[in-house]
Amino acid sequence: MSLARLLLISDTHVPLRAKLLPPELLNETERADVVMHAGDWVDTPTLDLLEARARRLIGVFGNNDGPELRERLPEVARAELGGLRFGVVHETGPARGREARCAQRFPDLDVLVFGHSHIPWDTTAPGGLRLLNPGSPTDRRRQPYCTYMTLVVADGVPREVTLHRLPRR
Repeated sequence: MSLARLLLISDTHVPLRAKLLPPELLNETERADVVMHAGDWVDTPTLDLLEARARRLIGVFGNNDGPELRERLPEVARAELGGLRFGVVHETGPARGREARCAQRFPDLDVLVFGHSHIPWDTTAPGGLRLLNPGSPTDRRRQPYCTYMTLVVADGVPREVTLHRLPRR
């Protein structure tokens, strides 16, 4: 049986929106087989921290990431995990039409992890592409809570997709 536990995060915005990543998120980082970050890190120490703590880190740069992060990270990342083809990207455009747009742009993926909006998202496009946005663990914007997601993949099937709310700070 092929099994992988993933931690999905995006839009950490350290140190602009938070000085540090929440301890709960760092604990999840150490439990995960793979950590995916969908951009807007803002500082390189956050990338260094997650690289040091994660067994495997897959990340991309976002629109708020400067030249140093863009040198170290791609705009789009791809990986096969637990029998599924994953992609990670920061921005997917407006919510309206997102499923069709992403299915057309990423026809070779099973799951697309994205960020930018800070709004948690879990939908499936016609054709089967699963779209997941974990929200933000540090900047809730208009959302009631800061969030992240975990996902267990077993034998090519996404299971236990869980949106986690962080305590208000």
